[in-house]
Amino acid sequence: MTGITHSQGRTQLQGCTGVGAGLTDNVTPLYRHAMASSRRLGRAIAKSDRLPHRRWVEQSRNPTYNGGIFALAGVMLGLWLSGCEATNPNLQGIDAEDKPNVVATSTIIADWTEQVGGDEIELTGILEPGADPHVYEPVPADTIALEQADLILYNGYNLEPALIKLMQSAGVNAKTFAVGEIVTPLDFEYQGETEPDPHVWGDAEHGIKMVNAIRDRLIELSPEDKDKFTANAAQLTAELEQVDTWITQQIQTIPANQRKLVTTHDAFQYYAQAYGLEVIGTLIGISTEEQPSAQTVKTLSDAVKEARVPAIFAETTINPALIETVAEEAGVKLAPSELYSDSLGAPGSKADTYVKMLITNTRTIVEALGGDYQAFLNGGN
Repeated sequence: MTGITHSQGRTQLQGCTGVGAGLTDNVTPLYRHAMASSRRLGRAIAKSDRLPHRRWVEQSRNPTYNGGIFALAGVMLGLWLSGCEATNPNLQGIDAEDKPNVVATSTIIADWTEQVGGDEIELTGILEPGADPHVYEPVPADTIALEQADLILYNGYNLEPALIKLMQSAGVNAKTFAVGEIVTPLDFEYQGETEPDPHVWGDAEHGIKMVNAIRDRLIELSPEDKDKFTANAAQLTAELEQVDTWITQQIQTIPANQRKLVTTHDAFQYYAQAYGLEVIGTLIGISTEEQPSAQTVKTLSDAVKEARVPAIFAETTINPALIETVAEEAGVKLAPSELYSDSLGAPGSKADTYVKMLITNTRTIVEALGGDYQAFLNGGN
């Protein structure tokens, strides 16, 4: 977000009479514009899915840089704008026209929110493409984004533990919504304890439910945009319904005795259950915080040999070295393409949206396991 913008577009800054104009006669607009300008500047720089966020993350590690540059910029801009306000009535009440500020933690939730919210919201994504939500450590920009939000959308089921902790400890007054927790989870047992599997987006039908839940939260936030949110969500869910059917058809082309999945971490149970695959083993559990032992590597290698699977799979957010070792010891090939598990791909990649991620993963699985892949007719790979 650059300049002074609102839902109707860019306001032309005309008729300003200088920094000092209106200061002695109109103190309240000065304060309001200073604070609003500071908030808008912070929101723009805190965006994580664009280069400005990358610069902010790097600079935010420098406490001297953080000490006051944005406050100073906001105040200076506010001083100038107060002079503009005195001579330009178009600037009166501009804060009321600010778009709702929505924060999404994961790239998948950010994609859904962007597609449903469109131009009617200001969206900040915390995690960048390729980032692992299980082990992500927040930076100062994340605190700012959360504190300035009107609505925070996160996965839940402890997918992003550090961000959830930050939400609970920071001065967050926004509405929060655990998008993934509308889905009844599969249970994962680890060291004698049961915990919910957070990777609910693997099933496109779950994706549809979560898109509609985001639509409802946005309507609560901005009722005047209900029709736009509803139309956008309907378009996305219609495409997901087609993708869901298409995935089922593609998996059925894999020979029945080869519909077996081995991945680096246990992120594909929902996908496997929905589309007729069996997960015969993973190196680590549902969280990438775990570190597999040498015995785990050997046990999985033996299971792969016994199952006679044609290929096993690395993932984009995890170092492939150990799964490569499993492939070598088991005498099977590692699929030539990695699976996208916890994050979308970079902009311009074959998995830079949720729909494209499902399509790309399905192609990778079908081709590696001996199926007969047919492209998704609505724009697949």
